[in-house]
Amino acid sequence: MTESFDIRFLVVDDEESIRRLCVTVAQGLGFTCMEAGTGEDALALLDEQPAHLILTDLVMPRMSGLEFLERVRQILPRAEIAVMTGHGSVETAVQAMKLGAYDYISKPFSPLEELRLFLRRMAEKIRLVEENQFLRERMDAEIELHGIVGSSPRIQDVLRMIARLKDTRTPVLIAGESGTGKELVARAIHFRGAFASRPFVAVDCGSLVPTLIESELFGYERGAFTGAQRSKTGLLQSANGGTIFLDEIGELPLEMQAKLLRFLQEKEVRPVGSNQKFKVDARVIAATNRDLEAAYRAGDFRKDLYFRLNVVTVHLPPLRERRSDIPLLLHWFLDRSSNGSAAQVTAAAMKCLLQYEWPGNVRELENCIERATALGDGKVIDVGDLPPAFVGGPMPGGDGQIPHQSSLSLNDLEDIERATIQRVFDQVNGDKVVAGKMLGISRATLYRKLKRYNIGFRPDLPSATQQLQ
Repeated sequence: MTESFDIRFLVVDDEESIRRLCVTVAQGLGFTCMEAGTGEDALALLDEQPAHLILTDLVMPRMSGLEFLERVRQILPRAEIAVMTGHGSVETAVQAMKLGAYDYISKPFSPLEELRLFLRRMAEKIRLVEENQFLRERMDAEIELHGIVGSSPRIQDVLRMIARLKDTRTPVLIAGESGTGKELVARAIHFRGAFASRPFVAVDCGSLVPTLIESELFGYERGAFTGAQRSKTGLLQSANGGTIFLDEIGELPLEMQAKLLRFLQEKEVRPVGSNQKFKVDARVIAATNRDLEAAYRAGDFRKDLYFRLNVVTVHLPPLRERRSDIPLLLHWFLDRSSNGSAAQVTAAAMKCLLQYEWPGNVRELENCIERATALGDGKVIDVGDLPPAFVGGPMPGGDGQIPHQSSLSLNDLEDIERATIQRVFDQVNGDKVVAGKMLGISRATLYRKLKRYNIGFRPDLPSATQQLQ
């Protein structure tokens, strides 16, 4: 979480002098301030601009502080709300806390420093919640980045591209079949870079209802259409300062493509029903499983939008073109799903996995391992634990690192595994920690494999056990 996080503050009180005092103190703390004299007016303000921190009087005309508190809890569950009481009604203040209020403070504020410390404590809690949310998202992204497992040349090229793009604002187009991990790559580019603390907003363009695409992306004003009871910030504006990830960009209708192009050129959005434009600085990462060049030649995709998005393209290879990574991915998924004792895969089951075409790519492999783990005994995954479609079938061509004969022996599988581990071990100059991460296997599994294949062992060096400590 950065220090520049903007706290939006709302004070609600029918006494103007109290409101002005609270606003003065809050502005001194760097908050963006709003004020309202009644609960109704406050709710109208919150419709237009949600607040992080709300301070409300308990006794007000028409709508009481408790009723206002309950209404806000329904529309802004993450906002922090505190109550003021000037009538010594501690019992009512306690009731407010039972309804979800952060705390209460008595009026008049004496000394004034009491109010300043009170608001500062509330702000620190809000910042802590936001920071924890960001750290959780970043941790998830770090974990997901490790899901980009592989030592094949093509996947290593992808990892190098991530390293080059992570600190830029250049538009990126990620091309690849469904299930190859396009969103993983987008998240890795964002969360590994200098803008990791800024928003990452993912949009599945293929799942958006055509009639609602514009309002979802650009937002809308209250009353812009039937059912628009309050204003809503669009997804593009929500990504301001960070990254907007437009998955399956090829599914956008031509009309929306034109509006997206205008956004990319002008860096501003105009919500539906509004005459006001808002500047938005968001790095755009788009992804597609379609051939966009063929699509624009056929008139299904705008040529100018294609070239605007296609500044840098990251091509994700299908799993069938990097079969040597299957054992690595397999160990990664097994280690991640186990509690320290991952199941072993028989040679026959591995043969089936290597021969399969994988139309669903890495996502299908993950689902397959999940199924096999659930159906098996937890210790060994054999052919019978795999879906029927995986059993049998000729061995298709791959990335040149898998034998092309129609059947694989146990020795063939061991040769594949040995060559893969040796190649990674050489790439990292014998660094076992890095090798384990690249291979997607645990430290214990790596040690067993190194020992089994006599990789990295020399008589004049300490034992493997000592090296791994």
